[in-house]
Amino acid sequence: MRSNNRKKNGLKIFVGILAILVVGILGYVYSIYVSVKNTMDTAYTPVEVETFRTTNTGTVYDSSAGTDGESRADTGALTPSELLEAGEPVSILLLGVDTGDLGRTEQGRSDSMVVVTINPHTQKTTLLSIPRDTYTEIVGYGTSDKINHAYAFGGTAMSINTVQQMLDIPIDFYAMVNMAGIQEIVDAVGGINVESPLAFTQSGYDFVKGTNQLDGEASLAFARMRYEDPAGDTGRQGRQRLVIESVIRKLATPETLLNYQTILQSLSSNVQTSFQMSDFYTLQNQDYLGAVDNMTQQQLGGTGGMLNEIYYNFVDETELTRVQNLLQAELELE
Repeated sequence: MRSNNRKKNGLKIFVGILAILVVGILGYVYSIYVSVKNTMDTAYTPVEVETFRTTNTGTVYDSSAGTDGESRADTGALTPSELLEAGEPVSILLLGVDTGDLGRTEQGRSDSMVVVTINPHTQKTTLLSIPRDTYTEIVGYGTSDKINHAYAFGGTAMSINTVQQMLDIPIDFYAMVNMAGIQEIVDAVGGINVESPLAFTQSGYDFVKGTNQLDGEASLAFARMRYEDPAGDTGRQGRQRLVIESVIRKLATPETLLNYQTILQSLSSNVQTSFQMSDFYTLQNQDYLGAVDNMTQQQLGGTGGMLNEIYYNFVDETELTRVQNLLQAELELE
């Protein structure tokens, strides 16, 4: 009888300990969920942009309305979130702005611009880098200038409108991070390793060709150097992508997950986006995840030249048409 009682008591203790562990784990997971949601709520900054019309078809893509449809060309009135729910291709404008860097407090300019298209049907993601000196019409400002000045003149909305018109595609989502944010995020994940394609010195840091261990300040210097790079702005954008990829890899490690509160704090302080929490959940769909695993990088070309004693990157019609057709096909606009 005593043996049976001991077994029962032992089982109760085991169940009790297991229950405490489960409750503790659930509480931890819930705390992460709350922290992530609070961060997303803080970072969520919707902007109103012009209704986009393709120049070749006249099709309307209205981000403020919602109707049903079967293909991207027919679902133009769907909101970006509804496009995700429908499993349609979407576009994202990534902006890296120089506000917060080197003590800057003014509006700043977009130091880097990348358009991302994700197509769950073809399981393909395309990243298009736009040189910041690209000469184009600044939509809503009544002049043509370097494309990175759009952010200085009219913030995120003017940047989106300008990119939409130049590339002849709708921009569904955006994410903006300031340069101070890059430094804080890298420090929050405990530093990163990057494989530099060349050796150079920038801001007092000596970078070797090959593996470099970087903290936040060094990562910022690594990403910003341009004049010593034989590839110029193209090389700089490549190094920016290396930093981003390294941060993503570090975020996936177990030790980094334990430091999630510091990471979320750095994100909420330096990131603005039109993504909502529900949008991130939708992106966990296997078709979208499969597309993200298959990335292709593109660069908007051009020729450097002077106009009124100012340097610009001039994109000819052949190159612009190539990129427009590529992105329109990825978004299934044709």
